[in-house]
Amino acid sequence: MSKRTVQLPLDLGHQTAMGRDEFVKAPCNENALLWIERWPDWPATGLALYGSPGCGKTHLAEIWRERSAARSIEAAAMTVHNPLELISDAKALVVENLPADVPEQALLHLYNLIGERGGHILFTALEPPARYDIRLADLQSRIRAMPAVAIADPDDAALGAVMRKLFADRQLPVSEDVVQFLLARMERSFLAARMIAREIDRVALAERRHVTIPLAKIILSMMDASAG
Repeated sequence: MSKRTVQLPLDLGHQTAMGRDEFVKAPCNENALLWIERWPDWPATGLALYGSPGCGKTHLAEIWRERSAARSIEAAAMTVHNPLELISDAKALVVENLPADVPEQALLHLYNLIGERGGHILFTALEPPARYDIRLADLQSRIRAMPAVAIADPDDAALGAVMRKLFADRQLPVSEDVVQFLLARMERSFLAARMIAREIDRVALAERRHVTIPLAKIILSMMDASAG
């Protein structure tokens, strides 16, 4: 087998479209989108979106951030910054990637500050925060009182739509035959779709080749091998 000369691509990045018009609405995320669009008519100060990695939580959070003029922080920032430094005079806040071992005192302070201003907090997490082992009674009651909305794993229609969007974000022409080939063989998750799109883009650029079924087959084999 002859060796192929591969030129490493210059990573120029790509722009991921994160607006409302670019959001792929599907049965797996329809309820979550309804909650985002229901704002500011939420029954509590907080709302949590939860689901597997890559399922669209951040995209929905970005849609809400634009609607509400919210500030956005990573949950990890609460461990190193004073809550007032994080939110300044904001009345709306996105807290991304809330971990199971939440910094309880800081989170309670943030929640109370936003509540006193008549604002709202949107959390993203892998699981419903009410399942977390929270010891602080005041925080536990607030977390359990707020709605937690699931984003489910995708069906074929949703996964296909997301694959097409990922390729479009990368300005990568991909035929429907390739998309259907991938859908029939890939792991059923949004995270897998993101990884496949990234690897196809990387190899197609490095080898200066079009995206074809043979290339898609190589990428799936490479990913299976690395997972094994």
